[in-house]
Amino acid sequence: MGIGSNIRALREKYDLTQDQLAEKLGVTRESVHRWETDKMTVRDRHISKMIELFGIEPEDIKSERYGLASQLSGCAPIVPDGAMPVVASGATVPLLTLGRVHAGALTDEEEAERRVEVPASVCAGHPRAFALEVEGDCMNRVIPEGSHVMVDPDRQPSNGSIAVVETEDYRAVMRRWYKGSTKLMLSADSFEDYEDMIFGMDDGPVRVVGTVVWFQAAEEME
Repeated sequence: MGIGSNIRALREKYDLTQDQLAEKLGVTRESVHRWETDKMTVRDRHISKMIELFGIEPEDIKSERYGLASQLSGCAPIVPDGAMPVVASGATVPLLTLGRVHAGALTDEEEAERRVEVPASVCAGHPRAFALEVEGDCMNRVIPEGSHVMVDPDRQPSNGSIAVVETEDYRAVMRRWYKGSTKLMLSADSFEDYEDMIFGMDDGPVRVVGTVVWFQAAEEME
């Protein structure tokens, strides 16, 4: 599922013909056809135009692993090692959470093992969500250390959302998300002093693991 498959998935998502996409991008239908069949390289300016027109991320087009084709195929989301998918059943869902995400410095995910009850009503709205344990205090104004967070990999963060992201070396962090036209800022929401993490266009990819949609404080756990 490379760039060609991702472009075809883009058309399917927005119900566009090859002619219609070609018109939006200022290219010929034959070019779109050759892109989708991997017979012609897609120039960066055309990828940038798709990102601008449809409000998508670069990896939606460029990534074989995380691109639109993979997202729309119904494949299970790629989550941090050990994170447990959430499945709704009954009033609450007993969940054994193994993944740990750091609300602090960028750090490799670590193993954790706690039991947490997730409301089924929350699970129903986020069918592919998973849970992680929080370590660190850079988000402790809203989510205390030791809490469990429920992360939806299908929800893209908007400015102000609490997002879990990975850098290109697979280190994860949870912070508030603020994205401008040229920079991404990951901001702490803490009683302590933390510097914002700022990424430019040339700093390497930052992959969105998901957006936090629910949390349970540590003192409420079994």
